[in-house]
Amino acid sequence: MAAPKGCQHHRRLVLLCIFVGTLWESRASQIRYSMPEETEKGYIVGNISKDLSLQLRKLEERGVRILSRGKTQLFALNPKSGSLVTAGRVDREELCAQSAPCLVNFKVLVEDRVQLYGIEIEVTDINDNAPKFQAENLEVKINEIAAPGTRFPLPEAVDPDLGVNSLQSYQLSPNHRFSLDVQTGDDGTINPELVLERALDREEEAAHHLVLTASDGGDPRRSSTVRIHVSVLDTNDNAPVFAQPVYRVKVLENVPPGTQLLTVRAADPDEGTNGKVAYKFWKINEKQSPLFQLNENTGEIATAKRLDYEECAFYEMEIQAEDGGGLKGWTKVLISVEDVNDNRPEVTITSLFSPVREDAPPGTVMVLFNAHDRDSRKNGQVICSIQENLPFKLENSIDDYYRLLTAQILDREKVSEYNITVKATDRGTPPLSTETRITLHVADINDNPPAFSHPSYSVYLPENNPRGTSIFSVTALDPDSEENARVIYALTEDTIQGAPLSSYISINSDTGVLYALQSFDYEQFQDLQMRVTASDSGNPPLSNNVSLSLFLLDQNDNVPEILYPTLPTDGSTGVELTPRSAEPGYLVTKVVAVDRDSGQNAWLSYHLLKASELGLFIVGVHTGEVRTARALQDRDALKQSLVVAVQDHGQPPLSATVTLTVAVADSIPDVLADLSSLEVPADPEASGLTLYLVVAVAVVSCVFLAFVIVLLVLRLRRWHMSHLLQTSGSMLSSLPASHFVGVDGVQAFLQAYSQEVSLTKDSRKSHLIFPQPNYADMLISQESCEKSNPLCVSDESKFPIEDAPLVPVSSVSSFFF
Repeated sequence: MAAPKGCQHHRRLVLLCIFVGTLWESRASQIRYSMPEETEKGYIVGNISKDLSLQLRKLEERGVRILSRGKTQLFALNPKSGSLVTAGRVDREELCAQSAPCLVNFKVLVEDRVQLYGIEIEVTDINDNAPKFQAENLEVKINEIAAPGTRFPLPEAVDPDLGVNSLQSYQLSPNHRFSLDVQTGDDGTINPELVLERALDREEEAAHHLVLTASDGGDPRRSSTVRIHVSVLDTNDNAPVFAQPVYRVKVLENVPPGTQLLTVRAADPDEGTNGKVAYKFWKINEKQSPLFQLNENTGEIATAKRLDYEECAFYEMEIQAEDGGGLKGWTKVLISVEDVNDNRPEVTITSLFSPVREDAPPGTVMVLFNAHDRDSRKNGQVICSIQENLPFKLENSIDDYYRLLTAQILDREKVSEYNITVKATDRGTPPLSTETRITLHVADINDNPPAFSHPSYSVYLPENNPRGTSIFSVTALDPDSEENARVIYALTEDTIQGAPLSSYISINSDTGVLYALQSFDYEQFQDLQMRVTASDSGNPPLSNNVSLSLFLLDQNDNVPEILYPTLPTDGSTGVELTPRSAEPGYLVTKVVAVDRDSGQNAWLSYHLLKASELGLFIVGVHTGEVRTARALQDRDALKQSLVVAVQDHGQPPLSATVTLTVAVADSIPDVLADLSSLEVPADPEASGLTLYLVVAVAVVSCVFLAFVIVLLVLRLRRWHMSHLLQTSGSMLSSLPASHFVGVDGVQAFLQAYSQEVSLTKDSRKSHLIFPQPNYADMLISQESCEKSNPLCVSDESKFPIEDAPLVPVSSVSSFFF
């Protein structure tokens, strides 16, 4: 395998060198073309087949194509003519804007020989764009007193073309009062300016109409125009004049802010800014100024705040009008305020006895207040009332003073705070009223113990929690207030598995939050039982308690543990023996695993993760039984390596793997003959161990071979003796059958032995396993020996048992090396 890989690597290196060489060659030989913009689709740019020295008929065969790198394909190859043609419209301004020259670069690939050729196309400009102004009409305002020589900048035109095809000149329509001057900036831009040549007179000519033309230098020439409207502004020679010298208005004192009172107007015969008038307050009292607002553009006067007849019934002010030239005019405004019942009653709290104890007797005074109205006569008379269904009553004591009394015993736990609305109404027309809210607090006494929301609590906590994790928060509510409602939490002392509860759980005495002092293990215990006590801080204190059960939730924190097959301590793998005559479904071995977790986390499934030969073995998903999937064949290797994964169903799932080595053979000699094919570990120590293993196996093999030879010799000897004694058959036939195993029995025993041998080539403690159920069927019974095997020897044979080197099954199966 090393040689082919080396050849492949060498081939790739050669292709890389060729490709780099072609890239260098293509970079050195760049093919250049030139074409004008805005050509029709299919315009021939150049002859690619000729320039690349390629035959026309081989363009498609050699895989010649354009590499555009994901850009819009502007060009294409014509396979019939071998020409490079345009694939669509090519606009130089769109590709390169104002850049010159405009170059389009791409590559042509000759695929069969992996060659790239650089193509560079210069797109030349044509005069396809005319200079363009931003607007078609332009208004220029010039004062009639402007001096000759004054310059007025004009807008520029834009032409996206280049060179002579771009903007070249401006031209102004003939006019005896204006001329055009063009200034060239540092960046080469052309800036037009309108120059006043002669003085303007608005009375003579109020407007002038001009046309500015921008032209490029292309062929044919392109141009665009803008119409300029010059407005001559008049001089300011008129002052604003009000329509009335004095404005009078009446207003009710209860009008809302923003109400329009009147509008003052001043006229100015001038035009433009000289005729535009601005209004403002000229003479007004500082206290009156915040009450009114004036619109400086329209002259509207409105209220800014509420007016009060009781404070001021008449207002006088002057308004100034000023035009854009600074000329002014003035007028006077008089405002009269009419009285209405606009004052609502006012309630003033004189005394407030809050909080009041919840056990206060009826008739206790809680509030003393005064109700009055700024209006006079009936408008100033006040009547007070409170809402119904309250444990209070209202009494008028002296003049405008009222007191609020308790009408019954209060209960703070039912109502801890009362919001009492006192409504004061005058006798005016229409009547006005005022509502005043009084908040009354009820003082608490310690008459209620803390109460938990549930009679018991069940808390579920995942195991492996970090130390200090907040487990749960119990809350006991005390309907009392302040110190009487301040709850202190504590855990009732208890022991769990001989340790105090305080070593496992702690509680915050103020918040009732329980914390885990240890990381709990579901496999250690599944629940904790405790009692939480809540005590208030009253005098005397009251308390209550509740039971809390903490249930641990199992987490998938234990990897499946493989019980069988057990791995040797030196890291080697065990060997399972499978006969070649095994039928499909033959039980090779069984992987047994357990998971310390519970529930779904302990539900295990078995999967064949890796096998040296696919399709030969299967693993039961739920049983872990490793069985043959098909009949074993001679071509199947002696050593089969299986990796079985045991995975639980937790989230995330955990798994463990075990490597099984299965030896496939019909007899021990087959196993020994194929041992040399097993891989020899690179580790010298492992190699030495393997050598010991081979020597041990060889010794055992020699013992068995000697055992077989001795059996054969004994059998031949017995056969010879039986032949000599045929004449005295009657005497031999009376002898009882032998209890020894014949040759066929030995062969069957060896076959069973070869099917159940388990070897490891990498282990220091290799062993042979003889499952007991397989041997029962291998031993030949005494009766069958007497009937079918003439070579069986009786118990009274002349040969002692010690001469027959038969090995009992129990002795062989317990032999380990």
